[in-house]
Amino acid sequence: MKIFLLDHMPFVLLYLFNMIFLFVFYRRLGGFETLANVYYFIFLSSFLLAIFLLYRYLSGKGLYEKLSRRPTDLEDTLSIPGSAPLAERVSQLLHEQYNLFQEQIQIYKRKQAEHLNFIHQWVHQMKTPISVIHLILQENEGEPYAENIRQELEGITRGLNMAMNMARLGSFQHDFTVERVSLHALVSGVINEQKRYFIRKKVYPEVKVDPDISVRSDRKWLKFIIEQLLVNAIKYTEGESKKVIVSAYENGQGKVLEVKDQGVGIPSHDIRRVFEPFYTGENGRKFGESTGMGLYLVHEVCKKLDHKIEIESELGDGTSVRIIFCN
Repeated sequence: MKIFLLDHMPFVLLYLFNMIFLFVFYRRLGGFETLANVYYFIFLSSFLLAIFLLYRYLSGKGLYEKLSRRPTDLEDTLSIPGSAPLAERVSQLLHEQYNLFQEQIQIYKRKQAEHLNFIHQWVHQMKTPISVIHLILQENEGEPYAENIRQELEGITRGLNMAMNMARLGSFQHDFTVERVSLHALVSGVINEQKRYFIRKKVYPEVKVDPDISVRSDRKWLKFIIEQLLVNAIKYTEGESKKVIVSAYENGQGKVLEVKDQGVGIPSHDIRRVFEPFYTGENGRKFGESTGMGLYLVHEVCKKLDHKIEIESELGDGTSVRIIFCN
């Protein structure tokens, strides 16, 4: 009703102004001989105005009610009852816009699928020459340049995996399978894959995960999370005999996987933004090789898997990241 009154207020005011003008003009011409004629004029004008407004309200009632409340879903938005030409045209316009919107969504999905397929093909094509270079390095083990090339290859491989996982994140709902995953087996496997990085940085892994602890998650995405947390922990840990401790336990919130390092820690002004995309912070600029996407992707994957992520850090004393499995 409020929208109806606001919509017709200019018309009502114009009608009243016109009625007053005609009344004054007609009276000056001597048109009203008795007071009854005046009452008749006012009653007839008001009656005609009321009939017109009632007709407008009833014919457009569905439209005004629809505009007065928040829609519950898209179908509710498209259905507008009423026989008024305005209501019918608005309903037709909404359906046309909806069809255009659906067409744009299909175009976007098709382009996204093409982009994802391109990323997959490109990553796999890049991994072929990388594998060949690894074989060449094995044949030339001990050469002074071999270790430097291997380090660069590891960085390229991590970058390729990051690009592929970033692309896959857009179609996450079609790319995950929840199953029972053993944390000890998964953590041990990732540590074994990163053993060269541990050795090169002179950092020692310490695993405190009970073999019987398992969680419900997607194995490949959980492996990606652990890889990112371990790579970050190793990267920002300086000094010999430092440790990266991976532990698992249960608390009031659920099962927890914690990765704790003894590294440089994160400044307080950076820790609030570590989950933002492309944010490298002070440590990222200092140590280099940071894209600012690792923790962002970890955070996004955790949200999609219904896991919680917490981070605590003390400057100069290390960082602790916890993944909480609520399911």
